[in-house]
Amino acid sequence: MFYHVKNLIHPIVDDRPDPSAANALQEGLGGQFGEMRTMMQFLFQSFNFRGDGIPYLDLIHGVAMEEISHVELVTKTISKLLDGAPGYDGGKFDTPGDSTVLDMAKEQQNPHHFIVGAQAALPVDAAGNPWSGSYVHNHGNLVLDLMDNLVLEATGRLQKSRIYQMSDNKTLRSTISFLIVRDGAHQMAFAKALETLGVDWAKILPVPKFDETQFPEVKKLMDAGVHNEAYTFSLDGSMMDQIFSGSSPANDGSELVTLKEPKEYYPCPISPERPEEFAPGLDPELQKLADAFSEFKEKTLKDMEDKAGPNPRNKEI
Repeated sequence: MFYHVKNLIHPIVDDRPDPSAANALQEGLGGQFGEMRTMMQFLFQSFNFRGDGIPYLDLIHGVAMEEISHVELVTKTISKLLDGAPGYDGGKFDTPGDSTVLDMAKEQQNPHHFIVGAQAALPVDAAGNPWSGSYVHNHGNLVLDLMDNLVLEATGRLQKSRIYQMSDNKTLRSTISFLIVRDGAHQMAFAKALETLGVDWAKILPVPKFDETQFPEVKKLMDAGVHNEAYTFSLDGSMMDQIFSGSSPANDGSELVTLKEPKEYYPCPISPERPEEFAPGLDPELQKLADAFSEFKEKTLKDMEDKAGPNPRNKEI
């Protein structure tokens, strides 16, 4: 079972719209080594886990839970980079007065962002290819799965380091820096798990090998220790810390720590209406009906509680 918290794992920094940066980031979302791949690969490995190696199951499952939040973060970031790119300033619920208000869209690297997605993220890579379930590897052999996961995180981190250098947009760089740091942490998680099984990865990690502190946003996160944290995201306990603890496989003298969840969460923005995309959300008539239904529901529940007492199912778990 899964529970959703209406916050982001990392803040989205404001900057100008940048469709080109958005399309580069699509590779980090829907590419072969993107966040959708890591999310689905780790989820399927945890769902299909065999045997009683619970600490390894908890580690894979905990990373999978975080990857769900990464998909949400990257999706919101891409939408932020796209939103408002045409510069349309029309009124709420109005149709565009300029028939070519989306003229700029046809010149973008991925016009589907404006034709299909209404200035929002899509489950595709940077070339517009749809994400494929064939990317997911679930071998059923623990050592092979862990090795595959390590290569996946290392490749994702390599590509994100390249994407960082493709744009100076602050929105892009903030999110991609966080992902670089967390991919590094996940490299350490799977490397540590392999070490407990007799495989020594300390001499080759991390990938790519470079001074991460040259990226200011990455350095700030590393100074806060984010690169050495893993999260269980579990309400009923986890044995992840039996693996993710002690010295880091990066062989840099740092220590790994397992936490229940990240130390901070951040507001999850709601995308504004976009009349030029004919994406207004609720028009006035639908909004009036929705408000009336909410008022009716609230009044009905109050009347029921006045007669029968509070509903025991409304208690917090």
